[in-house]
Amino acid sequence: MTKSMSNNANYQYGHPGMYGSNGPVAGPSISQKGPFIRGQRQRLNIIAILISLFVPWLLFCVMYWAMSFSLHYKNPFVCYLLVFLGLCVVGIVGILAFNAVRKKKEAAGPMQFLHGGDATYHEPTWLIFLCATCFLAWLLGVIAGDVNFFQNMEAYYDISNLNTYPNVDPSRNRGQQLMDAGRIMFTPNTSLDLSRSMGFKNMDLYCVAPIVSGTDKEKKTIPSYDFWAVGMNCCSGNRPDFHCGEFNNARAGAGLRLMRDDQRPFFRLAVQQAEAAHNIRADHPLFFYWMQDPIANVMAWQDEGYKYYLIGIFAHFIFQLFLVVIACLAFSKMGNLS
Repeated sequence: MTKSMSNNANYQYGHPGMYGSNGPVAGPSISQKGPFIRGQRQRLNIIAILISLFVPWLLFCVMYWAMSFSLHYKNPFVCYLLVFLGLCVVGIVGILAFNAVRKKKEAAGPMQFLHGGDATYHEPTWLIFLCATCFLAWLLGVIAGDVNFFQNMEAYYDISNLNTYPNVDPSRNRGQQLMDAGRIMFTPNTSLDLSRSMGFKNMDLYCVAPIVSGTDKEKKTIPSYDFWAVGMNCCSGNRPDFHCGEFNNARAGAGLRLMRDDQRPFFRLAVQQAEAAHNIRADHPLFFYWMQDPIANVMAWQDEGYKYYLIGIFAHFIFQLFLVVIACLAFSKMGNLS
C-alpha cells in the first residue's frame, strides 16, 4: 500500500513537453527542483520562440512605416485604420493568451485533487510574452513614427507639393504672385537688409529681416517688402541684429518656405513691428529660411526620415531579441520552454 502511494506521487500532470495530454504521465516528483529531468535535456519550443521574436518586430515595422511616410500625409484615415488593425492584432493575441491560461487552470483542477492539492500546472507563458511584447511594439511603432513624421517627413512632403521659382527679384515681384512658392532662388544681387530686421517675443524670439535686391537707393524705394527671412531666437528683438540661418554666407541667395502654421502669426507680428519702426510696407509677406541651397536642405529631411526609420527597425529587432533571450532564461527556470 505504501509502495503504491509512493509510485503515484511520482506522476505529474502537465509535465513540460506533454501539454494537452489526456492523463497523468510519468515524470519527476513534484518536489524536484529545476526544469530538467535527470539525464534528460529540456526541449525548447523553437516555433514559439521564433514567433515571439518576429511577430512583434514586424508589427513595429508596419506601425513605424505607416506613421512615418506618405500614407500618414496623403491618406491619414487609411493610416489610422492600419494602426487600429495593429491594435486589433494585439487584442487577438491577448484573447488567445487569456483563454489558454483559463484552460490550463481548469485542467489543473482535477489533478490537484488527485495529488492532494500540491500538483502544479504550467501556464502558456509564451502567449503571455507575445501579447505583452506585441503591445509594446505597437505603442513604440506609433510613437516613433509620429515623431519621425513631424520632425522630418511632413516638412519634406509640404515643400515638395509647392512650386520652385528661379530668378525672383524682390524689388519687382510681389507676394501675391508667389503664394505657392516652396523654394525660391533669388536674383544674384539679392541680400538681407539687416538694418530693418526686427524681433517679436512670445516666450521665444521670432526674428525677421527683409529680403531685398538692387542698389542701396533701390532698396529704400521698394513699394512693398513681401519677402522676409526668419529664424527663432537669433536676434535680441530690440535692435537690428538678425543672425539667423546663413545670414553671413556670401553665397546664400535662396529661400526655403516656412511651413509651420503655428509660428507664422508671430512672424507676422514681427513684420508689423518692423513696418512701424522703419516706415515700410509689407502687403503680403512671405517667410523663408535664408540659405544657399534649399533643394539640398529638403532632400536632407527625406534622408533623415529614412535614416531614422532604418535605425528604428534595427534597434527594435535587437531589443526584441534581448527580450526573447531574457524570456528563455526565465522560462527555463519555470519549466515552460516546451
